Amino acid sequence: MSFAPSIRPVAPLPTRDGVGPSVVALPEGNWPTMLDFLVERFPAIARSTWLERIAARTVVDERGEPVTPTRRYQPRLRLFYYRALGPEPDLPEYETVLHRDADLVVVDKPHFMPVTPSGPYLQQSLLVRVKRALGIDALVPLHRIDRATAGLVLFSANPATRGRYQSLFIDRAMRKEYEAIVHWPHGTTLPATYRSRLQPDAHFMRTQEVPGEPNAETHIEALEVRGGHARLRLSPVTGRKHQLRVHCNALGVPIVNDEIYPLLKPFGPDDFARPMQLLACKLAFVDPVTGAPRAFASARSLAGWPAAA
Repeated sequence: MSFAPSIRPVAPLPTRDGVGPSVVALPEGNWPTMLDFLVERFPAIARSTWLERIAARTVVDERGEPVTPTRRYQPRLRLFYYRALGPEPDLPEYETVLHRDADLVVVDKPHFMPVTPSGPYLQQSLLVRVKRALGIDALVPLHRIDRATAGLVLFSANPATRGRYQSLFIDRAMRKEYEAIVHWPHGTTLPATYRSRLQPDAHFMRTQEVPGEPNAETHIEALEVRGGHARLRLSPVTGRKHQLRVHCNALGVPIVNDEIYPLLKPFGPDDFARPMQLLACKLAFVDPVTGAPRAFASARSLAGWPAAA
């Protein structure tokens, strides 16, 4: 979960099959050619593959000038190219578009699908799938939720109004509500509000709590207890990476099937039968363009529990 993504440079290559070009900045260095830099920078991509892309004129600089096999290295430029992957893993479920207008698209995301291309997912990422389905090349996510989390994602469809909707997240004017199924030791009690200071962990996949002024705040309500599990309503005020997962774990009630907290599981294929039990179920805000109140609710539910009312 995070606030609005940073603005990317305008790309000199068009969107292709729902996917915009990737970009790499050229640092100071002594590579003889741009091709030599690309081969060293991306060791998993063969030199022959870069030569094929160059021959197809799909590697260009920020001015749209093509890279050639012999073009000399020039630091402080940006190169654009199309990312390519082999066959992508199949996913057990796909997204549902809940709302579309001239400014916004609201999508109900399943577990295991990344919001933007990452890892082995490109065409199967939510952004690319919705771009292709709706034919909106300008689509940009206004926030993100973890690949392991299901639920609502809000997209901007109109660059002219995008900043006004991004401000809802920056100014904490977007009311976000999640549900989680957590492990519930006997005798557990939870505070109505939990605050702590979060920062990146030594492992890039994790976030940790540290002493200091809190920079993360979550409102918490226990909705139902069933034996060793409980269903919680979580309302994050801030939007730090993995905030809800870290806060639940810190309170002794880690989210069911969380593969990062409390213990980082070894990397391996997804177990689609065990989705993490976290759902981004509601978004509500005053529309900054029309002034009207707006609210959206996910149609999904967590395993064995009713959908959000």
